[in-house]
Amino acid sequence: MKTPKRLEPLLEDGLIDDVVRQLMSGKEATVYVVRCGDDVRCAKVYKEANKRSFRQSVDYTEGRKVKNSRQSRAMAKGSKYGRQEQEAAWQSAEVDALYRLANAGVRVPTPYNFYEGVLLMELVTDANGNAAPRLNDVIFTAEEARAHHATLIKEVVRMLCAGIVHGDLSEFNILIGSEGPVIIDLPQAVDAAGNNHASAMLERDVANLSAFFGRFAPELLNTQYGKEIWALYAHGDLHPDTELTGRYKQDTKPVDLKSVMRVIDDVRAEEAARILRMSEL
Repeated sequence: MKTPKRLEPLLEDGLIDDVVRQLMSGKEATVYVVRCGDDVRCAKVYKEANKRSFRQSVDYTEGRKVKNSRQSRAMAKGSKYGRQEQEAAWQSAEVDALYRLANAGVRVPTPYNFYEGVLLMELVTDANGNAAPRLNDVIFTAEEARAHHATLIKEVVRMLCAGIVHGDLSEFNILIGSEGPVIIDLPQAVDAAGNNHASAMLERDVANLSAFFGRFAPELLNTQYGKEIWALYAHGDLHPDTELTGRYKQDTKPVDLKSVMRVIDDVRAEEAARILRMSEL
């Protein structure tokens, strides 16, 4: 196929050797299958802000860090430079989230490079080596639905333990790979400790999972994993191997603010250390 203009710099600089085909075009990006030496990967080309159907919102960008005060002021004013920096921050948010989640053991596509606004990452495939289908395109038995739902709830927990809430999780941005579900599309991911909307977003993400899998296993519609997960997180009791029940009882006891602040401080300290390590590379 003819090389898309946005992929030409990657060909010229040897990051990719060939563009095989377009894989999909979504609300925020177009994804291509590309060849890198002997490997087949995918290249995610982000659409310009005025061509995306998914609009950035302060609900998602609240709590995100910027490099310096000049950028912060420009983004707040909405100047041309500020809009450019805001767009760059929106794109790099997915790159940062992918690396962070992959390091935490969350099943996301392995990121390889981010160059000229293009994200090179793993091409998730099915058992036959074909591009993996989206969750929405697959029919499940009740047993399969329960198993995949349980897997994804654990992934949501791992994400939250890493300080991240997907923010737009649904059957449309989960792939069914050869080894199970893979979570994709993370430019709107939010910082759990720094965003006041994080708890509502997490509950919505989990509710979307229950609603989808509840089509095949109706008992999942009556679960309350979202509230249970956030309550454990807020009290500092959430860990990747925490056993969940799917039930939630409103706690009428006063909130232990010191414990909550300790969790927030720990997450912020871990993120600061991660940024420092990256700056030293």
